[in-house]
Amino acid sequence: MRIITGKYKGRHFDIPRTFKARPTTDFAKENIFNVLMGYIDFDGTRALDLFAGTGSITLELLSRGCSQVVSVELDRDHHRFIQQCIAKLQGENNVQCLRGDVFRFIKGCHQQFDFIFADPPYALKELPQIPDLIFEHNLLAPDGVFVFEHGKDNDFSQHPRFVEHRSYGSVNFSLFR
Repeated sequence: MRIITGKYKGRHFDIPRTFKARPTTDFAKENIFNVLMGYIDFDGTRALDLFAGTGSITLELLSRGCSQVVSVELDRDHHRFIQQCIAKLQGENNVQCLRGDVFRFIKGCHQQFDFIFADPPYALKELPQIPDLIFEHNLLAPDGVFVFEHGKDNDFSQHPRFVEHRSYGSVNFSLFR
């Protein structure tokens, strides 16, 4: 896993072979962030990474200059790995790495974010409800962007806050505002 751009550009982190999570591919990550450049300036942005997995997006957001990054991951080993990666960047104190259930976090969160990224397991039965939960709980700040990574079988184009869909191989992103 590597950081695409920003102050940590090119840094690599080796993901343990025992991990079940599939990190967003570098190709898909680079392309979606290129698209996002037309929507948001990450410098100074408050960001939320849900279902953080390996921490690939969290690290990318830190590298791109976000003023605050909240990372939520349930798996104990993945959470520890994300914390270790953050520690290797030395001095990153603008990140909060939480170990917990994303759905409980969403329901209890009273903060808004300029950018939200969610990459749940594609087989998660609650996956179709996640965009509604984000908006029902008012987590996205005005003019904010929500990126939802999902499998090819999901279509969110009829959602009232849907903006566009991008596909890179087997990786699909729906963007909301």
